[in-house]
Amino acid sequence: MIVYRLSKAKYSSDLSGRGAEKSGGRWNSKGVALVYTSQSRALCTAEIAVHTPLGLLPEGYELISIFIPDDASVLEMPFDKLPKDWKAFSHSRTTQQIGDVFAYERKHLVFKVPSVVVQGEFNYLINPDHRDFEDVRIESIEPFSFDERLFVRSLGI
Repeated sequence: MIVYRLSKAKYSSDLSGRGAEKSGGRWNSKGVALVYTSQSRALCTAEIAVHTPLGLLPEGYELISIFIPDDASVLEMPFDKLPKDWKAFSHSRTTQQIGDVFAYERKHLVFKVPSVVVQGEFNYLINPDHRDFEDVRIESIEPFSFDERLFVRSLGI
């Protein structure tokens, strides 16, 4: 399976999960390393867009294509098991606890979770502390530029 990640160029080769570890996210608390990836380039773009202030065009990004072996152990988050507050803004402590357990147990290499940003799409969280992480590899890194129409409000002309 190939998954995608958009990252500032200086971090594009870094699959340590340190960024998520430093700041926390929807599916992890601060101090828990995970590598957030998406099922498509479009979802990566949408995920960056919702975290970028309107009017600010993100620059200096690269698109990373990441290979995960087809036989990798993947834990799926069933919709009927999602906590009621899973879409909360800001992130719910409930979802962070679920992701933390995934990371600490190290039973699965990947955690497939639904995207809040694009219904029907999925993000794939990779555990850099899993024994099979060495099988995960970067397939390619390429410059990525965002379409400014996603970030700059139209004048309606």
